[in-house]
Amino acid sequence: MDFGVVLQTNPPAARTVQLAKLAEAHGFSHVWTFDSHLLWQEPYVIHSAILAETNRVTVGPFVTNPATRDWTVTASVFATLNEMYGNRTICGIGRGDSAVRVTNGKPVTMRELRESIHVIRELGNSRPVEYNGATIRFPWSRGSALDVWVAAYGPLALKLTGEVGDGFILQLADLDVAAWMIKTVRDAAANVGRDPDSIAFCVAAPMYIGDDLHHMREQCRWFGGMVGNHVADIVAKYGHHGEVPEALTSYIAGRQGYDYNTHGKADNDHVDFVPDEIVDRFCILGTADEHIAKLEALRAIGVTQFAGYLQHDNKEETMRVYGETVIPALQSHLTAKS
Repeated sequence: MDFGVVLQTNPPAARTVQLAKLAEAHGFSHVWTFDSHLLWQEPYVIHSAILAETNRVTVGPFVTNPATRDWTVTASVFATLNEMYGNRTICGIGRGDSAVRVTNGKPVTMRELRESIHVIRELGNSRPVEYNGATIRFPWSRGSALDVWVAAYGPLALKLTGEVGDGFILQLADLDVAAWMIKTVRDAAANVGRDPDSIAFCVAAPMYIGDDLHHMREQCRWFGGMVGNHVADIVAKYGHHGEVPEALTSYIAGRQGYDYNTHGKADNDHVDFVPDEIVDRFCILGTADEHIAKLEALRAIGVTQFAGYLQHDNKEETMRVYGETVIPALQSHLTAKS
């Protein structure tokens, strides 16, 4: 299992770069950042600085979207960064959430998402692609390598992920929901002749090392609110008792709107509807041993990367314990079983 961190690009940018360097020092393989250019600083500028000051980590957005970003510009960013720093970029992409909703926009259609993935991946891998009736390519790009991982929740998005994604991003660590979604993606891949084992499966959730459960819950309750935005869309389309597990849909009954100005923040003041049970199920909280146990369970259902959100007051200590205890434990367990 690989390990990543998910950072917000809050000023000062040097702080984000510092946390990325610390993540690499503690053995994390991926550094991801939010991508909402109005709510936070422009991530790709900071990605360049992170890549310049690290040696090994892979860097990318968590996640970008095809609505606020021109597809060819997005691909050019990755191809340029790969030329500058080696092939150390990755593209996480979805239909659009905070970046589009804060401007009263709408997520793109499944068709647009599928087309954007194809265009970005082909150009990002130094290959020509058909776009707007023309064949285009980057004449200056040679040997660039870019995987595109798709963030999804609903049945149609999960199906698309299995059909075209290099990886699947699931932003919650509930074992039952993750198992259902991973199976849905794998089945979709197999149905179109793809090898399901070729797809990376990334679960992302707040990770907090500590022993004060109440405090940890309060620091991470925002995550249930963030996930609730996507769940609300799913419920609107499929109902509370459709294809999606009720463990995911039932908790949003008390949800009343959402303010994106406090999106992804520990002091989010309108997530009281998120019960403790959901915080515990969606996040990974507690001692190192408790983290290891849940990560082992996630790996057993097919998760190949865990990416931990660090939007709380214990960033450095959580990364330290992961680097010294959690990551080595998962690696040693894997060695023992192989």
